[in-house]
Amino acid sequence: MRNAAPDWKEETMSDPPLAEITFGRVAPGICVRDIQAAHEFYSRILGFQKVFENGDPVGFMILEKDQAEIHLNQKPDHTPSTVNVMHMFVSDVAALYAVCEAQGVTIIKRLADKDYGQRAFVFADPDGNRIDIGEDV
Repeated sequence: MRNAAPDWKEETMSDPPLAEITFGRVAPGICVRDIQAAHEFYSRILGFQKVFENGDPVGFMILEKDQAEIHLNQKPDHTPSTVNVMHMFVSDVAALYAVCEAQGVTIIKRLADKDYGQRAFVFADPDGNRIDIGEDV
């Protein structure tokens, strides 16, 4: 039996008004079976650098590149989803697509212009996590 949807109040909170709250960048949390292998992939293929890790053995890691941030979570029994777990915007999607192809990355959806105003492709990381990469056109 499914739980009933929460009974949200229709009015917004007035202290502080929601319109005055600025949201910053979002850092997706991605589950991986082998956090060190995931670190190697995101570093070698996409150029991310580790800026934080936690645990002994390491079970959590933060990777950054430019404005992007990824939080890796060690989960040995991870099963990948059939939906995209992250969408990244880049300045040159065609160049990144070429890098991914040259490195043998599994391409789920080939590079194409989309009807929503982006050129995009989807790849899978070594754990099968689907990553959507796009650029506004």
